[in-house]
Amino acid sequence: MSFKKLFRQIHYWGALLCAIPLIIVIVTGGLLLLKKDIAWIQPPTVKAEVGKPHISFDEILEAIHTVPEAATAQWNDIDRLDVRPGKGVIKVRLKNNWEVQLNPKDGTVMSVAFRRSDVIESIHDGTFFHKKAKLSVFLPAAIVLLVLWMTGMYLFIITEISKYKSRKKQRERQKALT
Repeated sequence: MSFKKLFRQIHYWGALLCAIPLIIVIVTGGLLLLKKDIAWIQPPTVKAEVGKPHISFDEILEAIHTVPEAATAQWNDIDRLDVRPGKGVIKVRLKNNWEVQLNPKDGTVMSVAFRRSDVIESIHDGTFFHKKAKLSVFLPAAIVLLVLWMTGMYLFIITEISKYKSRKKQRERQKALT
């Protein structure tokens, strides 16, 4: 079997194997590229007076208890605190994907929104489906895609060389006739 036939077979089956993971990565990657531009994906950062935060951890927890989506939240329900003194905001990200933005001076709630970017990211890397999907499905799909790119480049170059040789022969024949 020639390289050309072998590479066409690789393309045929490889494209089928990585089609679903690839479309997931493309769609979610596009959404993640737009996360700062679309509030539905990631809530925009509300800015307050810039400076040193004056509230304690206990006051942060008290402040988020005033929010219905986080009313029963305890420290183990909080995924992370994102303190941004330069923007004048403390972002409290809950494990249930809600984000509460607080004023670091007085602890007032400035924004409450559902944060979809983390869910989209987990779909993007495959961990949304299963913890092992990242390495057992998405990594092999990425490797197959790399092989498809390499064999595709080979087929493209071989085709272009063949076309060039054909055009060159045709010009030589036309020269010989004139």
